[in-house]
Amino acid sequence: MRSRFEKKFGKYAIQNISMYLIACYAAGYLIMLIYPAFLGYLTLDPFQIFFHGQVWRLVSWILIPPSSSNLFFTLIMLMFYYSIGTQLERIWGTYRYNLYLFLGMVFTILGSILLFIYCLIGNPEAVRLGTETIYVLRGGEEVYFGMFSTYYINMSIFLAYAATFPEMQVLLMFIIPVKVKWLGIIYGVMLVYECIAGGMVSWFVIGSSLLNFVVFFLTSRNHIHMSPRQVKRRHDFRKQVRAPQGVTKHKCAICGRTEEDDPTLEFRFCSKCYGNYEYCQHHLYTHAHVKAPYEMKQ
Repeated sequence: MRSRFEKKFGKYAIQNISMYLIACYAAGYLIMLIYPAFLGYLTLDPFQIFFHGQVWRLVSWILIPPSSSNLFFTLIMLMFYYSIGTQLERIWGTYRYNLYLFLGMVFTILGSILLFIYCLIGNPEAVRLGTETIYVLRGGEEVYFGMFSTYYINMSIFLAYAATFPEMQVLLMFIIPVKVKWLGIIYGVMLVYECIAGGMVSWFVIGSSLLNFVVFFLTSRNHIHMSPRQVKRRHDFRKQVRAPQGVTKHKCAICGRTEEDDPTLEFRFCSKCYGNYEYCQHHLYTHAHVKAPYEMKQ
């Protein structure tokens, strides 16, 4: 069943949103090639947003793609994320996949604001300004808000895919077949290690960007049954219900022929028959009319 919010807001969901996300990455890579310094004006920097009114940064950070110096692997990465994104949208539904992505983006923005407040409260030793704001915390740790990027948004998409299709295989290094559930577990362990080793700043950056994965799978399980087998069964069932096989709209009450037997046949209901009886063009005027029970007794 669709939730109340899905019934109300589902019509606003963006179809094929993965294509738009990949288009943003492509635009970011183009900027990186033409004018790399301009990316500094697109980062999610709360200092520049609150103190210099650069509100476009709340959205423009989505243009900053995961870094890659190799064009070939960049194209492979874009194709891969488009593929798994469209599969998730097909299984989850457009509304839920939209909700998942936008939750990740909103949590990332909130995480950057919380880290900004943490930096201010911590009374940093120095603040270096430019296209990006860099805080130097006590102890020498540097905090720059360029760390908030689409890298972890992509990671949340992959973790969602691994949880939904754990038995699917990918070719590691284009040679070794590996089930995505093992890659998901490995990446999860790596992320936890990064949080522990990176300290408080890493918890803000990684935790906020992946919070949508935690929230979506813990709070929505009763609604969408994120067990992969259950999701696939429900998707197949809904597909069969929406498009039943062998069901016709018209059937002659005399010969039993339908529009599938002969697409040129015309069907009409007889106004003189008692009840809803439909006949093909060959029996519409030649059949015996069905009488009402009280007429048969006369």
